[in-house]
Amino acid sequence: MVAVIQFEKFTLKNGLRCIVHQDHSTPMVAMNILYDVGAKDENPAQTGFAHLFEHLMFGGSIHIPDYDEPLQMAGGENNAYTTNDLTNYYIQLPLENIETAFWLESDRMLSLAFSEKSLEVQRKVVCEEFKEHYINKPYGDTWKYLRELCYTQHPYQWMTIGKELSHIENAKLQDVKDFFFKHYRPVNAILCVAGNISTERVRELAEKWFEPIEQGQKYVRNIPDEPTQTEPRVLRVEKDVPVSVIMKAYPIARRGEANYYAADVITEILSGGQSSRLHQKLVKEQNIFSQIDCYHTGSVEKGLLVIEGKVLPHITPEDADLAIQVEIEKIKQEVVSDLELEKVKNKIESMIAFEDLSLLSRANNLAFYELLGDAEKMNEELENYHRVTASQISAYANEILTVNNSNTLFYIAKPQ
Repeated sequence: MVAVIQFEKFTLKNGLRCIVHQDHSTPMVAMNILYDVGAKDENPAQTGFAHLFEHLMFGGSIHIPDYDEPLQMAGGENNAYTTNDLTNYYIQLPLENIETAFWLESDRMLSLAFSEKSLEVQRKVVCEEFKEHYINKPYGDTWKYLRELCYTQHPYQWMTIGKELSHIENAKLQDVKDFFFKHYRPVNAILCVAGNISTERVRELAEKWFEPIEQGQKYVRNIPDEPTQTEPRVLRVEKDVPVSVIMKAYPIARRGEANYYAADVITEILSGGQSSRLHQKLVKEQNIFSQIDCYHTGSVEKGLLVIEGKVLPHITPEDADLAIQVEIEKIKQEVVSDLELEKVKNKIESMIAFEDLSLLSRANNLAFYELLGDAEKMNEELENYHRVTASQISAYANEILTVNNSNTLFYIAKPQ
């Protein structure tokens, strides 16, 4: 049984949305600050900036030259991540030191210590990350090819690391400042504090540390919609990798729509564990793939359902693709049994309940659902999955898993 997550909300005069979730069972407090900016908000000629900022935010703020040392002294730990939709920063530390978190996070929201030296250091770090994970690493560029294949207009077409290494290499200090003061403002942020702390105390600290920060202008997105796909797209590349990989991607509903949950259930039916359809048929029985997965991108806007498999050496990529198509046709033509659907829903319920055990996850998710429109949506997620029916799965599979809605990447191992 998934427990209802209780919380309270208030908004500061400068537009900063604040959420408080009380948990009296822990001596720790989690602070999560979500900024409504991701890779999709970048200039197509200056990609990778949202992720670069994730690094710059740890390079010192206007009054605090070293972020990590005072946090470590307070017994805290922290991290951050960037997606195409948002940038998220989080801290966990003992309750008695909560004001340290407010001091640190408010100062870097106020302003970073912009300097050529800090930019150069973090630029080198990000460039090395780009080379290590996306250029030199086997299969590191698969998602670069797939995104560019699937998205012709929408900025989901580039990865969070950036479209090209040169965009980060050529980043100027003024460009960086402009990006910060456009996006990293209270009116574009959500603060969530979770732990054994009262709403009154959080309000007091938020008003003290965050409210003096200038509101900034509310960022209004003007992102092009991705046109409806009307024909299949296929890309074939040869690379120095051990085995060939096939990736098939199908555009799906945006986050929060009823069919988003149907798409998620479809991925679990096809690939949720070793008893799933793709693993049983294509790995164990037919010996076509060494590994095969089905998942979706979880994007706020229209995302992708992806089937990805490593092809065994004795199988041609074309035959492997045909085998995937056979399994796709089955889920389109055969209604999912009550037993299989119940098993998947039970697994999803367990995953949600397990995630909610973590204080940090609760703080993170409350901020995320507030970004989607209302933190209360977090408590509606399980019911959204329970509403998915077998007939809805068949109907949506027939709508999205079509040849004309498919994007296929053949990532072929060069002959040795």
